[in-house]
Amino acid sequence: MHVSQERIMERIEALARFNATPGAGVTRFSFGPEDAQARDYLFSLFRQLDMAVKVDPVGNIRARYPGQDSSLAPVWVGSHIDSVRNGGQYDGIVGVVGALETVSVLRENGMTPRRSIDVVIFPEEEGSNFGTTMVGSKCLAGKLDYAGLEKLHAEDGRSCAEMMKAFGLEPDRVAECRLVPGDVDAMLELHIEQGIVLDRRKVKLGVVKAIAGMITVRFTITGESNHAGATPMDMRHDPLVSAARLICKAQEIAATECLKDTVATVGEIQCSPNMPNVIPGQVSFTVDIRDIDQTGMDRCLSLIQAAAEEVGAQDGVTITMDTIGRNVPVKMTDRVVDEVRAAAQDTGAAWMEMNSGAVHDTAMLALRTDVGMIFVPSVDGKSHNAQEYTAPEDIALGCETLLNTVIRLTK
Repeated sequence: MHVSQERIMERIEALARFNATPGAGVTRFSFGPEDAQARDYLFSLFRQLDMAVKVDPVGNIRARYPGQDSSLAPVWVGSHIDSVRNGGQYDGIVGVVGALETVSVLRENGMTPRRSIDVVIFPEEEGSNFGTTMVGSKCLAGKLDYAGLEKLHAEDGRSCAEMMKAFGLEPDRVAECRLVPGDVDAMLELHIEQGIVLDRRKVKLGVVKAIAGMITVRFTITGESNHAGATPMDMRHDPLVSAARLICKAQEIAATECLKDTVATVGEIQCSPNMPNVIPGQVSFTVDIRDIDQTGMDRCLSLIQAAAEEVGAQDGVTITMDTIGRNVPVKMTDRVVDEVRAAAQDTGAAWMEMNSGAVHDTAMLALRTDVGMIFVPSVDGKSHNAQEYTAPEDIALGCETLLNTVIRLTK
């Protein structure tokens, strides 16, 4: 049995058309019109494959390919279909299409596994709407309740709960989504690496051993807004200057004072009133800290907080910090990693064990079941932008590895 590269790429290209920014990368936010279009397309494929589909109260999709023994917990396979703004067409999509291809190949070969296979699609993995990642899988893991959904807000002020309701969902029933150990036998996710390691080393497959943890915080710096021309330089309390100083310190701390895998990123900044002839009154920015080791993240955050106190005192501004989200580092499960490794070896292609610097829904599912991940190369390490690309033959190889891993896990 082999996967069809042509069918895989047709489905990837079809999903890429559900896009709010044609010609400028892919923008498909959860609970928006493009998300609805992508879901309708996927539902049509599920119907073609005679798969029973369930959508839970917060929008997680499960489509079942039934196994021989319905009393056994299913194996989950999938990823997400939402994107960042002006992102690429492979992030998440490769995992969803790979899961569909697994079912397509099994069905056309008349193969019924012992365990059922659920193709799963998680909403709001990217956090593009609310600044918090993995909303759907966090609900499954019991990490988000209705009160938490009401506290998450989009740029237009709407809460996550409101947007879910407008999308036809029932977030007030979120407790019904919660998994307990034993509900799912294993979770497997195929994904593009989103880094440069595989491409640089000319390795075709990554067997993931661990997923980095992440701490996301927002610093708000309040100074004194005033006239840009009439305020002497030595009489200013400019929060944007203080923000620039703290951002540079954060980068230096992560690079030189933490662990080798610690990274820190300032990816969002807001300035008010944001006018060329006005000294700002307030500036806020996010800091995203990641590491495979919790110690590295904690040290980085502690040192950045100390730097914030120093900058605030020196510049005469007030600096506060709010925590947006925390995810602990997650190790993949040995028994699933063993099967991924065996499937990768069987391809005859070059493979390696590696860690994931990006967070994934699999990290949340690890709180409820055994988990594993497969990576395929990202050309030049580019992701979360329009230049994101993975060669079709590499995607097909990843799908082949996924298929054979699923067969091993469901027999």
